[in-house]
Amino acid sequence: MFDWTGLLATIGIAGLGVALLVLGLLSQRLGSVTRAPRYYIGFYLGTLLVGVSVLARLLNIGRGTLAAQELVRDPLWVTLYIGLPAFALTIGVFIAWRYWSWLLAERG
Repeated sequence: MFDWTGLLATIGIAGLGVALLVLGLLSQRLGSVTRAPRYYIGFYLGTLLVGVSVLARLLNIGRGTLAAQELVRDPLWVTLYIGLPAFALTIGVFIAWRYWSWLLAERG
């Protein structure tokens, strides 16, 4: 049987990758105007990590729900499924705070 929840989870994780990519592009433009260091490369690294996770999920999506339950026991697949997106979003949060914190500092 096809794993529909796995497909929806893959689409959700891919959406996070797109969000990191958009933030990277916006931060690149902001950095070129303000001549800030190239920290926005962290967003692209995060997008790459999420992309690897999405590819790993797509490899197992056709195997069914029973195979998906067996993956919980394998540390490599747990790292690919959960660890890479978590690490990518952590990188994204730190880079976003570095680049965009001036918005919170503006008053009045």
